[in-house]
Amino acid sequence: MPSKLLVCCAIALSFAARAQTTSPQNPKVAFTFDDLPAHGPLAPGQARRDVVTSILATLQQEHIPPSYGFVNSYRLDHHPYQIEILKAWHDAGQPLGNHTYSHEELDTMTAEAYTRDIAANEPLLQKLDPSGDWHWFRYPYMEQGDTAEKRDGVLAWLHEHGYKVAEVSLNFQDYKWNDAYGRCNSRHDKPAIAALHDSYLAAADQSIAATRELSQKLYGRDLSYVLLLHVGSFDAKMLPELIALFRARGFQFTTLADAESDPAYAADSAAAVKGGGAFLELQARTRGIPIPPESSLLQQVDAVCQ
Repeated sequence: MPSKLLVCCAIALSFAARAQTTSPQNPKVAFTFDDLPAHGPLAPGQARRDVVTSILATLQQEHIPPSYGFVNSYRLDHHPYQIEILKAWHDAGQPLGNHTYSHEELDTMTAEAYTRDIAANEPLLQKLDPSGDWHWFRYPYMEQGDTAEKRDGVLAWLHEHGYKVAEVSLNFQDYKWNDAYGRCNSRHDKPAIAALHDSYLAAADQSIAATRELSQKLYGRDLSYVLLLHVGSFDAKMLPELIALFRARGFQFTTLADAESDPAYAADSAAAVKGGGAFLELQARTRGIPIPPESSLLQQVDAVCQ
């Protein structure tokens, strides 16, 4: 399996390099992280705080602008110590945002129940950051409502309560590598872990190329991108190289607020889609523009160390 994955990664990286869209100005990207204070399995001997400590150190060393971390408070119900992880994020100068209390799927809930879950997350955010701008909301699973009524109801509540939506415009399903890394670590499969390293970067590079191409089709330019990552063990391990990849592709790093000030994000996607989707995908659906197919690397990662 690892050798096959490595071959696919080499092909994917070559394809993505050829497919990069040139732009008169360097494109901008904001890094954001979901599922604070904890996401996915840990590497052997690793503690929960180690993951976030590593991410914070990389963001500082690489001079990345403040990056939002989106919080689910329910984790503290069973692991109260994890509030220290959230404090560490805030104390490092990184902002916090709302990711709902319990990380449920909007598709399975009423709008009223969902907005109650958003509100239930607020006391912790207010405690951690009383003077901060935590009124940024990230939909779990990028599900914005499977019906127009549900979608509009949640959006109305968010606007009434002063929230801005933290859209996602770059996403390569990084969480799958965190899960696979946990499986491979449990089997002590070093060749598979090496292959995961290469496929992670290949998938990110494919996503950069495909997303920029879609942005050109929709807007004739690069919009300011917002990248979705998670506070996972493999994400922490790969973050320095992921940042290097974005630099190699000519990106400038920016804040979420700056990226979302791009006029493109002011448009209503007008799409109620079961299962949700990233911002550009929803825009493309509305306009009848084909969406790039899912990378074959994702299915391969799902199969690693099973």
